[in-house]
Amino acid sequence: MTPEDHAKPVTNPVATPVTTPLSAPVSVLGLGLMGTALAAAFLKAGHPTTVWNRTPSKTGPLTAQGATPAGTPAEAITAGPLTVVCLTTYDDVSELLRPHTTALTGRTLVNVTNGTPVQARKLASWAEEHGIAYVDGGIMAVPQMIATPAAYVLYSGDEQAYATHRAALAALGGTRWTGTDPGLAPLYDLSLLTGMYGMIAGVTQAYALIRSEGIAAREFAPLLSDWLTAMTSSLVPGTAEAVDTARHLTDVSSLAVNQAAFPGLLHTFADQGVRTELFEPMRTLLDRAIAEGHAADGLSRLVELLKA
Repeated sequence: MTPEDHAKPVTNPVATPVTTPLSAPVSVLGLGLMGTALAAAFLKAGHPTTVWNRTPSKTGPLTAQGATPAGTPAEAITAGPLTVVCLTTYDDVSELLRPHTTALTGRTLVNVTNGTPVQARKLASWAEEHGIAYVDGGIMAVPQMIATPAAYVLYSGDEQAYATHRAALAALGGTRWTGTDPGLAPLYDLSLLTGMYGMIAGVTQAYALIRSEGIAAREFAPLLSDWLTAMTSSLVPGTAEAVDTARHLTDVSSLAVNQAAFPGLLHTFADQGVRTELFEPMRTLLDRAIAEGHAADGLSRLVELLKA
C-alpha cells in the first residue's frame, strides 16, 4: 500500500481543510516508546514540539533533538493549538486531563491511546462539554514504523479539527479518516488487531505442529508465508462480498466439508503433543453452523453466527 493510499478516507470524505502551517507547534503528552516516536516525528517534520511526561527524565532525549520540555501538562497544552496524548489507558488520559480543562478549552486534543469505542465516545462527550475539539486516533504501526510509508493512523471525531491539523498529523504517517463518530477509529483499530491476532493464533499453532517432528520453524516459514498470502488475497475480499450481500452459498469449501475435516486437525495436534485450546472454539462454531442448517454455506456464514 502506498502513502497515497493511506491518505484516502475509509468511509466519507473530509471537509475542505483550513490547515495550520506546516511548522505549527505541537505538544505531546506521554513519552513511552510510542509517544517518544510521535514527538520525534513531529520534530523531524519541523514542528516546534513541546513534550511532557510524568517522569521528567524521559524528556531528555527529545530535548536533545530540539523539543521543549514542559514542567506541567497545562504548560505543554498551552504551548500550541494541538495536543497529542499517548498514554497506557483511557483512565490514565482522563486522570491526566480533567484538571486541565481550562488549558484545553478552544484547542484540539488528539488521543491516540489504545481504547474501546465506548471509551472514545465518553471522552469525546467530556471534551465537547468543555469546548475542546476532540479527535480519536488508532495507530496502525509499532514505534519503529512511525514516520515511514508503512505507518498510518486512523482518525475519527471532530471533522473540522482533523482537517485543520491533518498536515501536522501527516508527520506520523498516512492519515485515514473514518468518520465523525469518535468511536470509529478505535473500532477500526480493534477490528484490524482482531485479524492480526487471529493470524498470530494460526501461525503459532502451525509452528508448534511442524516443530513437533523437529522441523525448524525457519525452514517452514517460506511455505507458511506464501500460503497465508495466497489465502488472504482471496479470503479477505471474498468474505467481505459474501457478508455484505448475504450470499453465503459456496461451491469452493462448504461448512459441511470444513466441519468434517476439522476433527482431523485436532486429533493430529493431540497425537503430536500439541495443545488444542486455540482451535477448539472453531470446532464449536462449525458444529453450531451445521446444527442451524448452514451446511451448504461457505465460511463467511460464521460472521453472522458471531453476532451476540
